[in-house]
Amino acid sequence: MNAPVRPKNWLVESILVTIFCCLPFGIAGIVNAANVNSRYDSGDFEGADKASKEAGKWTKIGFWIGLSLNLIGIIAYLLMIFVFVSAAAAGAASSY
Repeated sequence: MNAPVRPKNWLVESILVTIFCCLPFGIAGIVNAANVNSRYDSGDFEGADKASKEAGKWTKIGFWIGLSLNLIGIIAYLLMIFVFVSAAAAGAASSY
């Protein structure tokens, strides 16, 4: 019997998402990624494929949520700088 190709395990991507983007979803990705190889090696090819899809799903969700939260934070930071600079300029103009 020929075994199907080992599915992608998403372990590296899940670790990077955990470190840089979104901890909870990255951990879910790591847990599923760790199951891919063990299920494949035990002959559970469907389980390995399902774990790979779940690891990919949680890794992608964590990446996009982390990216969007970081962008929202950058926009809020820039908006705050703009408001403070505008307020400082208005205060300086009114004191003359």
